[in-house]
Amino acid sequence: MTEVTRVPLRPIAGGSLVKLWLGVLAAVLLAGGIAWAAMPKGVTVDTVTAGEGEGPQQGDVVFVRYSGMLEDGTVFDQSQPAQWPIPGLLPEGTPMLLEPDALIVGFYEGLLQTQKGGTYEIFIPAEKAYGAEPPEGAPIPPNADLTFNVEIVDFMPEAEARERFQAMEQMLMQAQGGEGGEGAGGAATPPAEGAPQ
Repeated sequence: MTEVTRVPLRPIAGGSLVKLWLGVLAAVLLAGGIAWAAMPKGVTVDTVTAGEGEGPQQGDVVFVRYSGMLEDGTVFDQSQPAQWPIPGLLPEGTPMLLEPDALIVGFYEGLLQTQKGGTYEIFIPAEKAYGAEPPEGAPIPPNADLTFNVEIVDFMPEAEARERFQAMEQMLMQAQGGEGGEGAGGAATPPAEGAPQ
């Protein structure tokens, strides 16, 4: 029969077991933190003032007042007051066609979560904004997360918005004696692209 050599085990010191478990806990927390940081962030919409009724749908023209900011609070873009040549025919605000190819993805996704009359803060992570390639000459650095403060003035189906723009064009032409002046041509159709494109 073969004899097994015995190796005596030393007892674990009282503080060593605690240190071992603290080390394991620290490793688990570190791994969890790294995994959380690596997860892609999504668009978040925080309601500042609640709106009413249904929200806009894809294909609607949304009239908004907005300001876009970088993470440090620098405003890189903001809407200007609407100066429609015939007041009351169109809502105040910048018209934006709510289509995924007309707006940056995050802005499109954020607007779908709003309601008429509400004000919102929309956070858009870089991968749903301009990513590594912002528009040339824009004050937006590569891979920048963006925040937009947005007021939803109104929205309507694209067909209704086009009718109103055409009615405005006809009124302008009539006011100019039936001649198509310089100011009339630009009012025929709503912009297909909003500022955050």
